[in-house]
Amino acid sequence: MNRKIGLTGLLVASTLSMIGSRMTMVALPWLVLVSTGSAGKTGLVGAAELLPYVLACALGGPVVDRFGGRRISIAADLLSVVAVGAIPLLHSGGHLGFGALVGLVAITGALRGFGDTAKSGAMFPQVVAQSGVEMTRAASLVDGFRRGAGMTGALLAGPLIVWLGDAALVLAIDAATFGLCAVLIALLVRVPGRVEPADGEHEPYGQALHAGIRYLRGDKLVLGLMLILFVTNMLDQGASAVLYPLWARDIFGSAAGIALVGAPFSAGAVLGNIGFSILAPRLPRWILFSVGFLIAGAPRFFFLAADSPGWAIAVLGFVNGLAIAAVNPILSAVFYERIPEEMQGRVNGIASAVAFAGMPIGALLAGWLGELGVEIALIAFGVLYLGATIAPFIGRFWREMDRRPARSVAAEPELVTV
Repeated sequence: MNRKIGLTGLLVASTLSMIGSRMTMVALPWLVLVSTGSAGKTGLVGAAELLPYVLACALGGPVVDRFGGRRISIAADLLSVVAVGAIPLLHSGGHLGFGALVGLVAITGALRGFGDTAKSGAMFPQVVAQSGVEMTRAASLVDGFRRGAGMTGALLAGPLIVWLGDAALVLAIDAATFGLCAVLIALLVRVPGRVEPADGEHEPYGQALHAGIRYLRGDKLVLGLMLILFVTNMLDQGASAVLYPLWARDIFGSAAGIALVGAPFSAGAVLGNIGFSILAPRLPRWILFSVGFLIAGAPRFFFLAADSPGWAIAVLGFVNGLAIAAVNPILSAVFYERIPEEMQGRVNGIASAVAFAGMPIGALLAGWLGELGVEIALIAFGVLYLGATIAPFIGRFWREMDRRPARSVAAEPELVTV
């Protein structure tokens, strides 16, 4: 069991961090929306976090490969305690202007970009190799824990805002989770030491970054996946940061409506992840990915736009969660299996940046469309999402997802006990 302690530590740390981050995803846009009454400013704050996040993912990969994922992860989490904690602190004293909020959110986004690249891009493949768990199964476990944490955060956020009476106070909880995450990584996660070049000369930053770009350009499947994720992440972020809060305020009438959208989805995804983690090594990836993404994507926007009853929204959310359960684990496994270990940080960082590059646009687009009407915005997002999720059915290269390199299986697959 000792060889699994690193994966266990990473799972627990990521779970705690996700609970706090998901609560902030609800509390921050609600804070801006009730403070300013502007959907446009709400979208601007969302973009202010995501643009630095994308840049940090794109440019931080060589830094992570140079100094090591564990070291960068701990440093980013500790600095995030300060950046996130400053928001409720300044707000409580009446010193948090809109400009200061945007600045702190931007810093937080950059730190999160470095931290996510270090954890998911560099450390995760290493701790999985140490644990002996099959890659797709390990990715499913991580995704399941993160979705469970997301469900918990979504369930807690709305009631906490109501109970505390101030959305800014919820961000203090997020700051604490960053601190716990840093401690857990420091105590439990050990990764192999970096191999220093024989001549003592490290690969120049620009050369390392270009090598990552060159690798990605040569992989048609990875390029296609990144383009799909560019669109879907853009739309998901716009929905989470702007449209769901706007729908909750204008149609549902309470911040608790955000939980109605997110919690059943997370519950379905968690249950789906449990099943997928057991069956992952034997299931075909391409069909699960393609059909699951198609079901989980566009329908929710159309249901919300139609002012469907609460029970229907909850049921659809649960079904969507079941459908999406295999998507992220398959994506992660495909990326980790195809990318050389010594390039994981930079390649995954650049890939994440491309996939997330549309997210600031999504927040701004949702804010602009939201000014025209929440129903119009939801329908537009649904149509765009439908177009993106049809793509995996066009072209045979998508079926390369079903190839499983032998190096991805480190030992007899078995579940991790946490």
